[in-house]
Amino acid sequence: MGGWSVFVSCCVWAILLLALFGDSLASAPEFDPYNVLGVTRHASQAEIKKVYKSLAREWHPDKNKSPGAEDMFIKITKSYEILSNEERRANYDQFGQMDENQNFAQAQQGFRHYHDSFYFDESFFHFPRTSRDFTDSKHLFHYSQYISEVLPDSFKRPYLIKITSEWCFTCIHIEPVWKDTVQELEPLGVGIGVVDIGYERQLANHLGAHRTPSILGLINGKVTFFHYAVVREHLRQFVESLLPQKLVEKVTDNSYLEFLNSWHEENKPRVLMFDIASNIPLLYKLTAFAYKDYVRFGYVDMGLTETSKVVQRFNINTYAPTMLLFKENTDKPADVIQARGMKKQIIDEFVSNNRFLLVPRLVNQKLFDELCPVKQIHRRRKFCVLLVTGEGEQFVSVNEAFFDFASSNTKEVLRFAYVYQRQQQPLCDTLLKKEDTTPPQVILLERRNATGRVFYRTVTGGWNGSDDDKHRLLEQLELLQRDSSYLTHDAMLPELNNEFASMFLIQWINTAYDYLAQFYFDLLYSNWREMMPVLSLIFSALFILFGTVIIQAFSDAGEDKPAKQKPTQSPKTAESSPGQESTSSRPPKKSFVEVTELTDITYMSNLVRLKPGHINVVLILTDASKQVLLRKFAKEVFSFSGSQTLHYSFLNVDKHSQWMDSLMESAPDARPSDCLDKEEEEEDSTSNKSDYTGHVLALNGHKKYFCLFRPVFTGEEAECSRWSDEDASKASRSRSSSRQKATTLEIHHKLDRLGLWMERLMEGTLPRHYVPAWPGLDTITPQK
Repeated sequence: MGGWSVFVSCCVWAILLLALFGDSLASAPEFDPYNVLGVTRHASQAEIKKVYKSLAREWHPDKNKSPGAEDMFIKITKSYEILSNEERRANYDQFGQMDENQNFAQAQQGFRHYHDSFYFDESFFHFPRTSRDFTDSKHLFHYSQYISEVLPDSFKRPYLIKITSEWCFTCIHIEPVWKDTVQELEPLGVGIGVVDIGYERQLANHLGAHRTPSILGLINGKVTFFHYAVVREHLRQFVESLLPQKLVEKVTDNSYLEFLNSWHEENKPRVLMFDIASNIPLLYKLTAFAYKDYVRFGYVDMGLTETSKVVQRFNINTYAPTMLLFKENTDKPADVIQARGMKKQIIDEFVSNNRFLLVPRLVNQKLFDELCPVKQIHRRRKFCVLLVTGEGEQFVSVNEAFFDFASSNTKEVLRFAYVYQRQQQPLCDTLLKKEDTTPPQVILLERRNATGRVFYRTVTGGWNGSDDDKHRLLEQLELLQRDSSYLTHDAMLPELNNEFASMFLIQWINTAYDYLAQFYFDLLYSNWREMMPVLSLIFSALFILFGTVIIQAFSDAGEDKPAKQKPTQSPKTAESSPGQESTSSRPPKKSFVEVTELTDITYMSNLVRLKPGHINVVLILTDASKQVLLRKFAKEVFSFSGSQTLHYSFLNVDKHSQWMDSLMESAPDARPSDCLDKEEEEEDSTSNKSDYTGHVLALNGHKKYFCLFRPVFTGEEAECSRWSDEDASKASRSRSSSRQKATTLEIHHKLDRLGLWMERLMEGTLPRHYVPAWPGLDTITPQK
């Protein structure tokens, strides 16, 4: 038997040694990006990109329905991520691996065969390393792509960006919520991005993201971090909070005429969106943000009685969402769409095709460039018909005649516009100086290049809006469309003034604010690690300088008046902290305790919106016990008043009697045990009201939990929990008389053990009772 056991032991050791050093046993198949893409190791970036595009189209899961299409597409994407980056490609060529931390590449190479020998199927353990989700793969951001494409696009739509890495196991927990959120928000027009912090460290530092997982929002080039629980509704609300507040104006029967008639001041068409929803749908808000420079949006809630007139005025079908677009004519919409399921593509096409007025006013260079584009070789010519006019009443009829002519002669090759001479004086002087004419004049022009060169011609005879003027203009437009050489003059136009630009002072303030905000962002988020040594040096010098000056000033004052300070300080200490010889050794910073009352005004700031890490210690009292309990409360908590995270308040249950009941119902485990016997329960059943006088709550508003201090009672009540059966009848007979003889001394002693409870609160050893939400404090109980 001994020989047999030795033989078995040798076999076991032999198998272990073969498993450790045998490359032929279950070695893991290596991932080779060159083989996946089918290129050589000397392939150029252009060849790799060309092959990648071809394979991506072939294996895209939306087009290729074979079972292994998605896995193959992920491998193709992964291979392109490695080979398209020169640093990662060199790392793979040298070490044959794609680890996040490339500083340990050589050390990891030494353990490579050891890892291969113990190969196991990573999918069994759900490791995310080589199986990046398809949703994340198509949304991956690179630094150059972010700077050139995403950042400018953030001025048209918000972006929701996830910061992750291949070995982030915490990221796995938020993946289901992230997928659902992407499927909901991406069709609405929200940009989605994923940044792999292992491969895109530069982009992560630029965004100020140094942890995984992180979620942030990007809008108008500004980054905002998401700090709440990763729930789909929270993410949706976060995206909605990124948008400006007054993108869409709520319109009623009293305001719809004013909304439609203000097109002239803003020089924009109006869109009225009709739907049955109290809150404006996110799709409408995103559309309004995308076209905020072109169109003004209004929303009509058809479920309100205040909107019945405007719904009847435009004969709206209340069973389907409807959009009306108005231009110069506010009595009749220029375009209408109506559909039960409004899609982003339909709305975008609807607004984009009508983003200009029929005859808009040239108010800036951007509008001029879009209305009158530069001549393209392979595109059809577009001529601009420009009316140079004025703002006075004498020009009203002239302008209306030009609008009527434009309405009846709408063509793809013609763009009608007008300009006020006083607002755009340099432009008008350039176009009118050769013929020495004065407004109103109609000018036909064609832009030849982006630097401002145009060919133009002034319509002969001027423009007074008569039938002869209209007929003459129509003839000259027909000549121009047949022969572009009809434009005989050329000029270099100056850049148009921005008529909607703010005053110089407002511009300077906005610029300064943007600069300071960007500096603050770069300092705290993007470059704080690089700036830390410099900031440390600066603040150290300032601390030494001001600290020396302040200490010297106080020491000089102390030497001048040593005899007067001592007698004035000792009475204050004795008076304000008679219970200072308590269990706490923390020196108080004040000679008094600030205790504020919780009311409907201070409730939000003192509890609901309390800073993270801060706790509000609240004393529950009544009108009768207010003075006694407040005095005792201040003495007990005085030694803790030096803490910057503790705040002190009191709640009067005579004013807010239902608040404590609501709080206890939200946390049943916090209900105090009742030590009353059956007689007392029957006596109190008529009022059915608990007495919370003397209770103290430590409320953490941010994390939504509280710790409870139950008061100490004197006499027979103090021994309630230790009553025996023999004492019960005796105590029952004496309870009514003891209540009548209750003095302020007994109320005073209810807080005797509060100091010990505060010590446990500071140590964090008290039980915590969590609530889903803080009860409201809106109603005040009427005094009886």
